[in-house]
Amino acid sequence: MVKGSDFLKKFGKKVKTLRIQKGISSQIALANKAHLDRTYIGGIERGERNLGLKNVEKIAKALEINPEDLFRF
Repeated sequence: MVKGSDFLKKFGKKVKTLRIQKGISSQIALANKAHLDRTYIGGIERGERNLGLKNVEKIAKALEINPEDLFRF
């Protein structure tokens, strides 16, 4: 099992990796697509934010992936 802070860092790294793979070059662009604040996306990618499931869904939709793909490290 992964510790909480390690999990957040792995999740954030996964979001960043998928964002770049999908050709979304900036956190601002992802934030706009997900209808979230750019600083919130930055916090997620740095592993500082413990986000809720609704925001996981928003990010997945913005990345055009299934939410469960965000949890495959």
